[in-house]
Amino acid sequence: MRLFKLFILCILASVVTSCVSNGVDEYQALAPTPSLHQGGVIQVYAARTWGAKGALAVHTWVSTKKSDADHYTSYEIIGWKLKYGQTALSIRQNQPDKEWWGHPATLILDYREADVDQVIDKIGAAVEAYPHKQNYHAWPGPNSNTFTAFIGRQVPELGLDLPSTAIGKDYRALNEAIGLSPSGTGVQLSLWGLLSITVGYEEGLELNLLGLNVELDVFDLAVELPGVGRIDGE
Repeated sequence: MRLFKLFILCILASVVTSCVSNGVDEYQALAPTPSLHQGGVIQVYAARTWGAKGALAVHTWVSTKKSDADHYTSYEIIGWKLKYGQTALSIRQNQPDKEWWGHPATLILDYREADVDQVIDKIGAAVEAYPHKQNYHAWPGPNSNTFTAFIGRQVPELGLDLPSTAIGKDYRALNEAIGLSPSGTGVQLSLWGLLSITVGYEEGLELNLLGLNVELDVFDLAVELPGVGRIDGE
């Protein structure tokens, strides 16, 4: 009971801190201009969601540019598209470091290794294989963060470590309750994303209660809290 009360207090403190700091970041270009960068690029972004949800949660998306390509392709899940008879999957050619509902984008991952074009092909295959294109629930999932986590599991070369604020990243169907962590570097046990535990090289140790994550990143000496995200120990 004491641990539960401490967890609730951490959540409340995180929400207050997030509300105070939300919206103060200034826009900075995070993606290289395609015409000036000939190499391949894979980037993953997060930005605070719209409305009251932004105090706790971010929206994430994946953007790629193959070598010598003149544009980026961005992949994300947008729930309102289902209302118009479409799938929730959105594939667009755009500048990836765009704002989301007025909130600045934060770069989570920037991959430019020698095999980047091959990894981009794997991302394309993972996008096609995503099983929840016709299903969206802001909480506990599947949502945009469930999609990005699915990409990470299917393409472990990325070593994708999603922030604690990516609510929905831990959503798993009951028949797939045990499997790879979103980074592909560990294991995860999750009950619909409502209760889960994750242990991985990238994630460290994560505990999820009702979609809210507390993470202890042992290797990087950092913690992550609901609403706030990452706090480095350095």
